[in-house]
Amino acid sequence: MIDIATAQISSPAPPAAFFDRWADMATWPEWNLDTEWVRLDGPFSQGATGTLKPRGGPKVRFVVESLVPEREFVDVSRLVGARLSFAHHVTPAAGGGCAVHVQITMSGPLARLWNLILGKGLRVSAQADLERLAHVAEANAGSA
Repeated sequence: MIDIATAQISSPAPPAAFFDRWADMATWPEWNLDTEWVRLDGPFSQGATGTLKPRGGPKVRFVVESLVPEREFVDVSRLVGARLSFAHHVTPAAGGGCAVHVQITMSGPLARLWNLILGKGLRVSAQADLERLAHVAEANAGSA
């Protein structure tokens, strides 16, 4: 397995605010600037499938491999010869808010090749995407 990137933030928003944003996949391009659009084939649940369109790239199928509400969400995109995984972990903070950690990994026989193609862009955008997500989650939590 190749570790591509990690990002982390602390936020005054509750864990649910982040899960609300992740579940509303149609709005991902608001905070993930590398994504043109995302479509989920049903409800946000473990085993759900969907399609996303990266800016400048081909459509990619993905599956919600793991979902523990307000704790963990892992989505996996299947590339030819590789699996690109995004693991999102949220830990409630004492006194309110939470810590959010995202880890991007790749595995499979062609993982090294895909890392050469995609890795740099993912490393550059991971922290900025998470910071934009936090801004959206905090704004929505404040208006709730």
